Amino acid sequence: MKFVDEYRDAAAVQRYAASIAQITTQPWTIMEICGGQTHAIVKFGIDELLPPAITLIHGPGCPVCVTPVEFIDQAIAIASLPKVIFCSFGDMLRVPGSHTDLLTSKAQGCDVRMVYSPLDVLKIAQVNPAHQVVFFAVGFETTAPATAMLVYQAYQKGIQNISLLVSHVLVPPAMAAILASPQNQVQGFLAAGHVCTVMGYGEYEAIAQTYQVPIVVTGFEPFDILQGIYLCVQQLQAGRSQVENQYIRSVCAQGNTVAQALIRDVFAIVPRQWRGIGEIPQSGLQLRDPYTDFDAVKRFSIANRESVATECISGLILQGMKKPDECPAFRSRCTPEHPLGAPMVSSEGACAAYYRYRKQDDKSLRSN
Repeated sequence: MKFVDEYRDAAAVQRYAASIAQITTQPWTIMEICGGQTHAIVKFGIDELLPPAITLIHGPGCPVCVTPVEFIDQAIAIASLPKVIFCSFGDMLRVPGSHTDLLTSKAQGCDVRMVYSPLDVLKIAQVNPAHQVVFFAVGFETTAPATAMLVYQAYQKGIQNISLLVSHVLVPPAMAAILASPQNQVQGFLAAGHVCTVMGYGEYEAIAQTYQVPIVVTGFEPFDILQGIYLCVQQLQAGRSQVENQYIRSVCAQGNTVAQALIRDVFAIVPRQWRGIGEIPQSGLQLRDPYTDFDAVKRFSIANRESVATECISGLILQGMKKPDECPAFRSRCTPEHPLGAPMVSSEGACAAYYRYRKQDDKSLRSN
């Protein structure tokens, strides 16, 4: 495939893997922050190409996975109300709440619809004026501009039957929280290239300096990831803690300033609960004036509900403290058909990646 095969060239990948081995003289632990990178690493066996001294651990880079159970329960409660059309990205439909999920609610008669863009919600609301149309706004900074555009256009056009259950989260505060933890193992980061395409990478400078860790903005193809690891190891070996941009074909230092302005106009930054991790200060987005009337929790007076604990260890997995195959329930009591938690359901979840690409009887054997 044009412009893709060149980033999957086996000879080039092997050369970079050999270069990483050549410069590595001591153990290093590197976290990829993005679930898309996690899937590429597991799918292509990138971790198996690295020298034993390099350990890759998986971070909280799946917005579906970090959405709290309480938000899922609120979504199900809203979807169950009469004359409500509840819209969501497909990954969210099978994420378990305390007792059920949105797909089961749909099967029971609720009007739950999968959309591919927040702007699809605008069209649904316009052709269903007698219904309240609710969008489950989930994602990192990558999808926040499209959500903001939905709110902005609804406000400008005076469309009043739209509201949002907002669960947008921000990546840099989560990285800082991981580094500040007494259990932290991370010595370097591969930052999410798509997030930095929108936001740039200026925010990462302070994190790199405060915690003395290199941060390399990295893409998603095998060559991207190995090059990002090489740059990170190069810094670690030299004792440097800087922000570098591997993903130059998509990311510039300032990011997309138009998208950033739209986010600032529509959203305020607030503390946010992360599934299995807890509250992270200044890590979420919430509608600000004059857009607060589009808040679904406010419109439907849905209170927070106490969640039911499960044996899912998603919090440990999302912080890089455990890998999916270290969970006692993995492949037995937790499967994509019967998930205990979001990381087994989401297309960016680490558990889903391990289930799909790692053989049950041989962790070192990868799928092609």
